[in-house]
Amino acid sequence: MTKENNNEKHIIEPLDELCEECKESDESVIHNLMLTGFKVCNSCRLSKTIFPI
Repeated sequence: MTKENNNEKHIIEPLDELCEECKESDESVIHNLMLTGFKVCNSCRLSKTIFPI
């Protein structure tokens, strides 16, 4: 899907529910993307909070 704005074309990618850390599909990925800006599931978010390395 393309959107024209001031003679520029921007490609808008559909949101998928694929976690960038564990590569599993989860509904919480979209929620965390809106809250934090990262595409991670709740379990990866929790593990990164407890073990930030």
